[in-house]
Amino acid sequence: MVPPARATWRDYLALTKPKVISLLLWTTVAAMFMAARGWPGLWLLVVVSVAGYASAGSAGVFNMIIDRDIDLKMARTAKRPTSSGLISTRDAAVFGGALQVLSFLALWVWATPLAAWMSLAGFVTYVVVYTLWLKRNTWHNIVLGGAAGCFPPLVGWAAVTGDLNLFAWYLFAIIFFWTPVHFWALALMIKDEYREVGIPMLPVVHGDRLTVAQIGLYAIYTVVLSVMPVFFGEVGLLYFVSAVALGAWLLVLSWRLYRHVMGGQAVERRVAVPLYLYSMLYLALLFVAGAVDRGLLG
Repeated sequence: MVPPARATWRDYLALTKPKVISLLLWTTVAAMFMAARGWPGLWLLVVVSVAGYASAGSAGVFNMIIDRDIDLKMARTAKRPTSSGLISTRDAAVFGGALQVLSFLALWVWATPLAAWMSLAGFVTYVVVYTLWLKRNTWHNIVLGGAAGCFPPLVGWAAVTGDLNLFAWYLFAIIFFWTPVHFWALALMIKDEYREVGIPMLPVVHGDRLTVAQIGLYAIYTVVLSVMPVFFGEVGLLYFVSAVALGAWLLVLSWRLYRHVMGGQAVERRVAVPLYLYSMLYLALLFVAGAVDRGLLG
């Protein structure tokens, strides 16, 4: 008789969704450089990075616990530690809860209380607002619930300054309008899986045509919002040129997908994948441009 498999540290790491967190942490750290207008300090950088990972990881853990029933039915998620039974719900909950408590305390003590509250707000938005409430009930799930991914730059900014100015909220808004572009490009490719498990993602509820139209609209919103801080004097020429160039290619890829679907063709990976992948690079480079502009030239 073969003994049951035992979870390893790698399985617990997988619970935290490290691939998803990497971009969240990138925006957190970049926001710290923007807030500090340069080097924010090694200790603060380490604390916020570790605590930020723990908080976002905790949200990932509870998301897997709540969604284990549908994860098991989707090929992309069937082997997750919770859905496969490798890690029990109780053990996952203890692990996730510990991560969140430690993250909150670390940010409160070694960063700022506001950073701790912003981190907790992101956790609550992802677990309660998105996963428990919106995800299974409305196609607006990723629009409203996507706000959870907008909190990391607020955490980074608040950790450095102890407050949140207009520019910090612009960073929040950029990610808010960027999220549908990124996620719906993915949803178009796996809409059949969402349909099978009853998740009302936009392509499932209203079809590909409306989805690509919405992607194009949100791409425009994103690009417009990305350049507006220039007019408030928060960033300069380097950021402006970067935002325009990066945004132009985001619009081109969105237009290609729109034209492909509106031309009567089915969604193909060759037109959806480039937008999905580039959208991640777009956000990462945009935040780098902001950090360099304010840190070196500000």
